[in-house]
Amino acid sequence: MELISSSAVHIRIELETPLLLAEKLNATVSNNWPSGEYDRDAMEFFLSCFENGGEASQGWYGWYAINIDPVSGERTLIGSGGYFGPPDSNGMVEIGYSVLPEWQRRGYATEIVNTLVSHASSFEKINSIVAHTSPENEASKKVLISNGFREVGVDDGNLRFEHVS
Repeated sequence: MELISSSAVHIRIELETPLLLAEKLNATVSNNWPSGEYDRDAMEFFLSCFENGGEASQGWYGWYAINIDPVSGERTLIGSGGYFGPPDSNGMVEIGYSVLPEWQRRGYATEIVNTLVSHASSFEKINSIVAHTSPENEASKKVLISNGFREVGVDDGNLRFEHVS
């Protein structure tokens, strides 16, 4: 799997001409895209963050998850993950992730979260990594726990998990 950091250009394509996203990513894009909570409102939010944050915001928002078939080399957009922005003043970042239904239960969410945690942990200014999921989402809870997160509370009805270093 390959993770590709999104940019303002990617998001503009998604919002204006979604069919061109496949060309930009050099990957097949399902008609079911986007997935999960990554919807038009989220895209517009991230685009605004890129436009206001400039180059410093690169890498601190969405990442596209591309599966690469080991035999054919075919590239397929299977999900996304990323951060809700650069670290705050306390050194905290929050991650989110989503995998298209047809690609779930194959370990991709675990791999996305693992990569996001590794990437964030490579920066000295990061002191904590958090994630949220609904109490009913057993699969997401398992993904977080298997990546070293522990449940630490509830925020607005969602479970709050924090990465344990």
